Amino acid sequence: MKRLLAASAAIAAAFGAANAAPLVFDGITFDDGDAAFADAVVSFTPGDPAATAAGTQDPQNAVGRPDAPSTTNGNNYVSLGRGGEIVLQFTDNAVIASGDSSDDLYVFEIGSDVEDTFVEISTDGITFLEVGKVTGGTRGVDIDAFLNANSIPLSTKFFFVKLIDDPNEGQRSGTFVGADINALGAISSTEVPIPAAALLFAPALGLIARRRKKA
Repeated sequence: MKRLLAASAAIAAAFGAANAAPLVFDGITFDDGDAAFADAVVSFTPGDPAATAAGTQDPQNAVGRPDAPSTTNGNNYVSLGRGGEIVLQFTDNAVIASGDSSDDLYVFEIGSDVEDTFVEISTDGITFLEVGKVTGGTRGVDIDAFLNANSIPLSTKFFFVKLIDDPNEGQRSGTFVGADINALGAISSTEVPIPAAALLFAPALGLIARRRKKA
């Protein structure tokens, strides 16, 4: 029963995205509110060398709204390490192109050192398209030009984003080596339709139902 309730709550959370209130961070408005930020960690591969500061190797720190201080004197972020990478997933919304030159993605990277980060996007988490890189601090990415250059429709929905620390920029070693990722937000996004969101959880609900029947 507890698992069924948990799965149902997850579906309800996905459905509730439509009523999200806009949020503003760093002067950028995220119309989808909390739903605009990455929801899950798909993978995390620390670089070599990896950061050694306590509490900075938890990839879950990159999920959700920005919640870290503006400097590295705290936690709530993940340090990628030199050349390290993290793949994040949006589950209740998808990143789309804006149709103009405005930013579509926003990477919240903290710390005073300029730690460039390559950005790649994917529809399936397998095949990725590089869409440039951000250069320290908090920076935005416009994906339109890259989609046009690769003959990809601007309406394409992207659910996965890979962030890769540029090993040739920033610190080469040290306590906080590598880009320090606090959050990833979709400025241009579209909600996952309710039927599609429900399908994401359907296998889990079906498995729970079968187990209850056998019991």
